[in-house]
Amino acid sequence: MSYGIPAAEPSAQVPVCPRHPDRPSYVSCQRCGRPACPECQRAAAVGFQCVDCVNETKRSTPAVRSVYGGAVAAGKPLATFSIIAACALLYVLQWVVPNDAVYQTLGYSNIYAQPQLGLFEPWRMLTSAFLHSQGFILHIVLNMYMLWIFGQALEPLLGRIRFLAVYLLSALGGSVGYLLLTPLYVPGQPIYGVVGASGAIFGLFGAMLLVQRQRGGDTRQLWILIAINGAIGFLVPQIAWQAHLGGLVTGALAAAVIAYAPRGPRRELVQAAGLVGVLILLVVATTVRVSI
Repeated sequence: MSYGIPAAEPSAQVPVCPRHPDRPSYVSCQRCGRPACPECQRAAAVGFQCVDCVNETKRSTPAVRSVYGGAVAAGKPLATFSIIAACALLYVLQWVVPNDAVYQTLGYSNIYAQPQLGLFEPWRMLTSAFLHSQGFILHIVLNMYMLWIFGQALEPLLGRIRFLAVYLLSALGGSVGYLLLTPLYVPGQPIYGVVGASGAIFGLFGAMLLVQRQRGGDTRQLWILIAINGAIGFLVPQIAWQAHLGGLVTGALAAAVIAYAPRGPRRELVQAAGLVGVLILLVVATTVRVSI
């Protein structure tokens, strides 16, 4: 007769994931040695680490900063691509939405800066930078191309938040420049609308010029680029050179605040205060102009 052989008792308890006790886990974290189930494993330089060790490393490791204090973000310039996507989307909507409703809601002209006419709508001074001329497709194509070129250079250097601040302030500064350098609306006269990212693009020109100069780089090509594009604003009709000038000055001023802020623990605070100061300056200039 033959007899069954009883199974041997396990010599050790089956390891389980601390975060999921119902899951046997035979892979251990290379850092703390605890078991980790597939859901809690994170690939490391050698083997795997558990998610708790990875999170602890992130908390204890100082963030890598760019030369101007912005957080270094690897990969694509997301802020630049987001602005391009927003402009492209609104351009499509300008064609799709009937009755020119997009421009009527977001476009800008001096009439919308006249509180005495009941039309003071200051947000248009910023939103108009995301619209473009429907009658000239190169308007958006050239602006987005220049944004792509300069965004890829400036965004990693300044950091996404600082780059976005410079761009938006320059867009606003372009509208303020147009407001300051053109006659206010007079009833019975033609109304000329201002749309396009050109003011903001010139702001990036100014920012790049300032940054290059502060870092000791060659600025001759930038001066030539600014001179050519500035001349086009005077030679080609229906181009608002006033917005170009306003954006250029604002972008350079915003970049100066970022680049020349003293290094140290209060650097971010000084930069933020300086950028807010640029915004206040634009608001004051607008207020004084429309109150005349």
